[in-house]
Amino acid sequence: MRPGIWRIRRQRGAAASGPAGDRLVGWLLRPAARPWQLLSLAVLLGIAVSTSLRENWGSDNAFVVKAAQTLLEGGSPYEDKRFLYLPSAVLMAVPEALLPQTALRWLLPVGMSGLLGAGWLAALRLFSVPLRSRFAVIGFPVLALAYKPYVNLVLIGNWTAISAAALPVALLLAHRRHWGAAGVVIGLAIACKPMLVPIGLLFLLARRWRGLAAAVLVPLLLSLAGALLMPSPSLFFTKTLPFLLKGQDAYALPWDASPIAVLPRLGVPEPVAVLVAFAGAGVGLWAVWVRWRRAEEDADGGELRLVETACMVMLAAFLVSRPSFDHYLLVVVPLLLASGVRPGSMPRSPWFWAALVPQLAGVPWPSELERKRRAFKDCFVLCGLAIVLARRALCSGRVTVDPVTTAGSPPRTEPECAAKPARSASRTAF
Repeated sequence: MRPGIWRIRRQRGAAASGPAGDRLVGWLLRPAARPWQLLSLAVLLGIAVSTSLRENWGSDNAFVVKAAQTLLEGGSPYEDKRFLYLPSAVLMAVPEALLPQTALRWLLPVGMSGLLGAGWLAALRLFSVPLRSRFAVIGFPVLALAYKPYVNLVLIGNWTAISAAALPVALLLAHRRHWGAAGVVIGLAIACKPMLVPIGLLFLLARRWRGLAAAVLVPLLLSLAGALLMPSPSLFFTKTLPFLLKGQDAYALPWDASPIAVLPRLGVPEPVAVLVAFAGAGVGLWAVWVRWRRAEEDADGGELRLVETACMVMLAAFLVSRPSFDHYLLVVVPLLLASGVRPGSMPRSPWFWAALVPQLAGVPWPSELERKRRAFKDCFVLCGLAIVLARRALCSGRVTVDPVTTAGSPPRTEPECAAKPARSASRTAF
C-alpha cells in the first residue's frame, strides 16, 4: 500500500452513520406535497377536537384557573395545596379565568397543540431543517399519534407545554448569539412554571451573564408583582413548597415517574432510592460538563452541543424532582428527534428508540401497568433516555489518524488535518 494512505481509527463508543440513514434523512428533507400538509393539519386538529369532547379534559389546568379566580375574588391562591406554581403564574392565569368554561374547553387543547408545535418548529430551525420538508410536516403528527404523553398533555392542559415551546426557542436564540433574548424566554417560562430553572446551568457553562440575569430577574420581578397583589403570599413558602418537596401526596404517586417514588414501590428502601436518584443526577451533570468541554476542545460550538447539553440538564433534574410526570419528557424528546438530521445524533442509535418503547401508543402491556403502575414504564423511559444521552456524552470517541505503511515505506505524519475528523467523531452515536 502506498505511503500517505491513512487509516481512521475510532475509539470505543463511536459509530458512523450508515448510508441507509443518510438516504432516509435526505428523503425526509425534501419538500412535502400539499396533501401531506393538509393531512398533518387534520391529524393535529382531530386530536384537539377529540380532546375537547372528552369529559375529563383540562384536569391540571383547572388548578391554575381556580387560583386566578381566587385572586380575583380577593383570596390567596395558595389556600389550594395543589396550586404549585410561583406567584407570577397567577397573573399569567388571569386571562384563562376570565374566559367562560365552554370557550376554554375548545381553546385549551388547540393552545396546547400550538405551543408544542411551536417548539417543534423552533427545534427544526435550530438544525436548519426546512419547515415545509417531509420531516417537519410528517414528523410532528407522527409524534402526536405515536407518543402517548402528547395526548395526555393536550388533555390535561398542563403548562409543561409552555416549557416545551420555550426551550427550543431559547436554544435557537442562543445559537444565533442572542443570549439575552434567550434568557428572557427562559425567564418568562419559569414565571409560568418553574420547570426550566435547571437551564440556568447552560448560561453558566456558556458564561453568558446577561442571559442568566434575565432568566433570574424576569420571574423574580413578576413573582414580586404577583405577591403584592395577593393576600398571604407567604403561604407559598410555609404550605406549598413543603408540600411540593415531599412529592405531593398519594394522589400524585401513581403517576410520579421519579426513581425516588418508583423504587420504594418496588421494595427498595427509600434512602437507597434517594441515593440512586441523586447519584444518577450527579452522573448526568458530569456528562453535561464533559459534553460541553469536549465540544470546546473540538472547536464545535454548534447546535448539537446546545441541544444535548440542555436535554441532559433537564433529564438530570427530572431524576430527582418530585414529582416527575410522563409529559415532562416532551420538553426534551422533540429536540432530540429534530437532532436526528445530524450524523451520529441520538435518534440514529437504536437504544434511543428502545428507551421510548414503553411510551409508544399501540404497544401492549399488562393491565396492571396501564393504571396505578403506569409510572413504572415512565420511569424506565426517563432513566433510559438519561443513560443513553449520558453515555453518548461520556463515551463518544475521537477519530485519530494513524499512518498505514507497507514494507520498505517509512511512516509519514500529517500536519494537523485531523481536526475535522475529530469534530465529526464527537457527533457520532455511541
